[in-house]
Amino acid sequence: MTNDTAHLAADMPQETGAEQKRLGFWLTLPAQLLVLFIALFPILMQVYISLTDWSPLDGIPWYRAYELWIGLLNYADLANDPRFLSALWRTFIVMVFCVPVQFLLGLGLAILFVDDFRGKRVLYSTILVPMMVVPAVAGYMFFMLFQSGGPVNDILSLFAGRPVTIAWLADPDLALFAVIVSDIWQWTPLMFLILLAGMVSVPQDQQMAAVLLGASWPRRFFTIVLPRMKTIIIIAIAIRVIENFKVFDNFYIMTSGGPGVATETISIYIYKVTQQELIWGYVAAIALAILIILSVVSALAIKKMRNA
Repeated sequence: MTNDTAHLAADMPQETGAEQKRLGFWLTLPAQLLVLFIALFPILMQVYISLTDWSPLDGIPWYRAYELWIGLLNYADLANDPRFLSALWRTFIVMVFCVPVQFLLGLGLAILFVDDFRGKRVLYSTILVPMMVVPAVAGYMFFMLFQSGGPVNDILSLFAGRPVTIAWLADPDLALFAVIVSDIWQWTPLMFLILLAGMVSVPQDQQMAAVLLGASWPRRFFTIVLPRMKTIIIIAIAIRVIENFKVFDNFYIMTSGGPGVATETISIYIYKVTQQELIWGYVAAIALAILIILSVVSALAIKKMRNA
């Protein structure tokens, strides 16, 4: 009798827990299906359209795009499209320049702002302002700054002692530099914000113990603070890498991808092919290729975070 009661008492919590899980599953099933539909439908539709030569100009509804089925031809064209490959390479260059500079500037600012000092709140708000500016507005602002008669050339004229009239946005080499500067200006605050949050979360007792043991600031930073920020650093860099594939507003407003295609990143290229050439089947193939690249970047970042 005693043993039966004990077994019954041991089984009851397990049965109750399993019952609660089943109930929770059925109650959240509609929401799960809705989220799954929202996430999967656009991707499945994109895959479907990418296998056709469909365009809205054809007058055929999207659900009848199978009538223009071409299989993997769009992907074959994509692999041999020099303009797509150069836009992808240019996006990679922008990323290589922007992300490290934003990281170093953000880390430097986070180190300065981790301790209290007079005027910290005012400076803190000021540093975050670029991030709050609408990208289109930032684009117009930097378009004005980099004009031949703009403030950038005026400042250079003061240092040079003679009039400087560099055509920043008309020169294929300098135009890319100008748009990179605008991206660094706007998104360094985001890097700063993420890194500061990570730095503040490092346990203070370990740092105090290191201070009592006579460890210098660089040693404390590189042996205690930086290793404990690995996950945060990976997240910050992954966010900026992914975001660099999507830069559009300020780049397009400053140069429209020109002169020629000197500043045509992958997002500007997709916009032009979509809105000007209306080759939607091909655009769907491009978008899927970018999605795969970004998925690989995300997977690598997640793997690094797990090992950090």
